[in-house]
Amino acid sequence: MAKKLAAEFLGTAMLLFVVVGTGLMIAPISDDYLSEEVNSVGAALQLFIEGASVAVALVVIIIMFATISGSHFNPVVTMVNMIDRSMDAATGSAYIVAQFLGAAFGVIVANVTFALDPVTISQTDRIGPAIRLSEAVATFLLILTILALVRTNRASAVPWAVGGIVLAIVLATPSTGFANPALTLARTLTDSYTGIAPSSVLPFIGAEVIGGLAALLLAAWLFPKTEDE
Repeated sequence: MAKKLAAEFLGTAMLLFVVVGTGLMIAPISDDYLSEEVNSVGAALQLFIEGASVAVALVVIIIMFATISGSHFNPVVTMVNMIDRSMDAATGSAYIVAQFLGAAFGVIVANVTFALDPVTISQTDRIGPAIRLSEAVATFLLILTILALVRTNRASAVPWAVGGIVLAIVLATPSTGFANPALTLARTLTDSYTGIAPSSVLPFIGAEVIGGLAALLLAAWLFPKTEDE
């Protein structure tokens, strides 16, 4: 169990380090490198670089830890495994704690790496019905992708599929596809491009849970588990 929890902690920390670190690295693009008239180009470039960086990192991190913990790195993924009885409640609860702690650690390391205070509370409000719907849809797509492949004996494709769908939802959703409660809460700790204000967190997490549950319900019909699963 210790190795599994360490894998979940480290994997989630690595993910958040890349999310926040990339955001800090690309922040000057629209502010300093482009004229005011073409700042929209800078914003689009920021978003693409952020999505591509996170997608590539996810592929690597999932492959790295898959044989140890199953590479969840997301409380919704763990929750779904607990609900469909692929994981017992005690193990799942421990995974979720490790994920939240790892996410916070990854953000702190990213802040310090860029010579910022370890914790800088975000002031970026991400509010509104459309944003919440966006998060539900993003999480739905992520969880459905994972369940579809696992339940059709194509688990080896999960790292690549997750990387691909994450890049797509970052680019296609106004919330930029957080799709992960641990990631959402941890991003309150950085007042930067990737941050989210604490007041926006609960609606985001609620939408992510709803999206995950909807994906599980649809997968139960489309890809029913066999008896040996």
